[in-house]
Amino acid sequence: MTPAPPSRLTGENLQVGYGTQQVVLHDIEVAIPEGELTVIVGPNACGKSTLLKALARMLPTRAGRVLLDGQPIEQLAPKAVARKLGLLPQSPSAPDGITVSDLVARGRYPHQNLLRQWSSGDERAVVEALIAANVADLADRNVDELSGGQRQRVWVAMALAQETPLLLLDEPTTYLDIAHQIEVLNLTRRLHRAGRTVVLVLHDLHLAFRYATYLIVMKQGRIVARGTPEEIVTAELIEQVYDLACQVVPDPVTGRPLVLPLDIAEV
Repeated sequence: MTPAPPSRLTGENLQVGYGTQQVVLHDIEVAIPEGELTVIVGPNACGKSTLLKALARMLPTRAGRVLLDGQPIEQLAPKAVARKLGLLPQSPSAPDGITVSDLVARGRYPHQNLLRQWSSGDERAVVEALIAANVADLADRNVDELSGGQRQRVWVAMALAQETPLLLLDEPTTYLDIAHQIEVLNLTRRLHRAGRTVVLVLHDLHLAFRYATYLIVMKQGRIVARGTPEEIVTAELIEQVYDLACQVVPDPVTGRPLVLPLDIAEV
């Protein structure tokens, strides 16, 4: 495996599971490279979302530890973590009757305390997040009135309003049509180019390889490859991970790896 660049967020010997029996992650060693747009890919149920939750302290580890800026994350105060690391999980839920602007404003909660209440800086962050996620025209609507795609973009806006240097998005293109998928991914690329460290979980390999500057490939709760798409994506890797015979060719637009499945049944 290609060594990872320097990182503010790392996992050492992580073993993570659900309940008392099921273990999903097995002895994971991972470093989220600073300043990169990292995409995690792999088959369904391979542990992608579990890894993201463990790194964000949403799931406890059974063994190993997560370090944020060199400190064990479980020893940090929740607000201290939330000022550095933002997570958009799969299928988040909003309170009944809440408006879009009020939900996005909740992204500013980590920056509030008894001495620092709502400020012009908070207002600016919310407005900029609404505009960036292309939901400013929905600001006064109730979230429960929106389509699935609209709600997903509102949740992205809330994560942006948090203004963290590390941003973790678990399948942020869920429910979105192709145009809005590209819109959200272009937004993550702009955030990356502006200096944020961004981590995405994606299912679509074409989009993953097109946008990732760093790639983590998982199978059965383990990391099997990591590096740039150009370095690590081969037909052999795709067949090993997905059990899919394919050819890998350069994308005609970007030159990035493009997977062409060979096991296509005749209609």
